[in-house]
Amino acid sequence: MKIWYKGWRPALVLILLFIVWEVSCRLFEIPKWLLPSPSQIWLEGAAGWSNYHHHLTSTIGLTILGFLIGASVGIAVAVGLHLIPKLREAIYPIIILSQNIPIIVLAPLLVIWFGFGILPKVIVITLVCFFPITVAALDGFRQTSSELMHYMKMAGATKKQIFWKLEWPYALPSIFSGLKISATYSVMGAVISEWLGAKEGIGVYMTLASSSFRTDRVFVAIFLIMILSLVFFALIVSMERMIVKWKPKGDGKRRD
Repeated sequence: MKIWYKGWRPALVLILLFIVWEVSCRLFEIPKWLLPSPSQIWLEGAAGWSNYHHHLTSTIGLTILGFLIGASVGIAVAVGLHLIPKLREAIYPIIILSQNIPIIVLAPLLVIWFGFGILPKVIVITLVCFFPITVAALDGFRQTSSELMHYMKMAGATKKQIFWKLEWPYALPSIFSGLKISATYSVMGAVISEWLGAKEGIGVYMTLASSSFRTDRVFVAIFLIMILSLVFFALIVSMERMIVKWKPKGDGKRRD
């Protein structure tokens, strides 16, 4: 009930936006190939299900695979950099620099190096996903309560016990924040990777529609991508509510 109560305002804004869009297209008689109306996009989406449902399935599978690998890599890198400070000092700046390389430029190189199989596509999604998770996890580890840390050390806790019983639980809310960001990025990464020469996927469907001037189908693909992103985001939020039943109040001092 709270979700519906909080979500009626953005839903109302979207409805008003679609109404303005529809009225403008009809009033100014905008050609369908230039800017289709929402009703035309809806009709194409409903009538063309048989044309793109296998593309949608392919993109979902690729997104899930890439996200799982990217999330695993991101968490593993964050844990390694947190537990080995000297490694963090050496690697963390390089990780930041790696995010300045445009994926759309790097993608063709991955095709040259690894071919047209699934590997370059998974690498693209992994590169898009792991950075937000790594940064969020490292920030979560640094927010561990200094008082509790001092208490556990006084009690004779080992580094392993401190990590799993204190630092990891404190970092979970931050980790899920990174996962929510990466969940939306993973869909975008999957679509970009499908532009590299895939045989099916929403990216392929969008490319074919664009080259044939089927603007309505391009908008269908755009809305599918948006819906997929929202669904993955909602799934991560649901997992967070099941796993993180508490959150630190943030009164602990940050540790460098």
